[in-house]
Amino acid sequence: MPDNKPLTLPMRSHGDAGRLHTATFGMGCFWSPEALFGALPGVVRIRVGYAGGSSPSPTYRELGNHTETVQLLFDKALITFEDIIRTFWSNHTPLNINGYKGRQYQSLLFYHDADQKASIDAELEQREKAGLGRPDTEVAPFAGFYLAEDRHQKYYVKRFSSAVSEMESLYPSENTEAWTGTTIAARLNGIAKGYLNMGQLRSELESWELEDEERVRLVTKLFQIRW
Repeated sequence: MPDNKPLTLPMRSHGDAGRLHTATFGMGCFWSPEALFGALPGVVRIRVGYAGGSSPSPTYRELGNHTETVQLLFDKALITFEDIIRTFWSNHTPLNINGYKGRQYQSLLFYHDADQKASIDAELEQREKAGLGRPDTEVAPFAGFYLAEDRHQKYYVKRFSSAVSEMESLYPSENTEAWTGTTIAARLNGIAKGYLNMGQLRSELESWELEDEERVRLVTKLFQIRW
């Protein structure tokens, strides 16, 4: 396979689009949550942005009343929405961030449909029954997402020039950020932050729907990264 041929997007599941769902939430600065959730098997794509407010066209410097937010596409056969919201509540304390920097850092959980709303309500009820109390998380219907600037996407892996170089060789494009929307970029960002290791990633890769040549090429590139 020519080295300059773009690798196909290594999604964990190609065949059943009905298995792919979206989750959107805020839990403080979006860099760490992107790495945390990007490390999870079943997460196909993850990106950071702004949501929850009414200000038009927010940017990092002009956020208005929006919140730093993470949005992920997940395969519900491999990770459920319930898994995601439990991980969400287990990895931040809402009261520690709400009100800090206004609404920039806010515990915020959106639901995209009635099933997600029911799952959130059920999880909140279970938490109260378990004596955990009701978290001070704003729950709201999803009403839009603004993609954050390129420099904020996959923040941790971009600190490793070797990883960036290898990824750009796998996904050559006039758009130098083309690789940041891939599943493998999400996993490498998790490795860069310490939520995943290369051995775990290599094991997961065995189940990805890739041609043999692509799999060999991908694994070879991964192990050329100097962390």
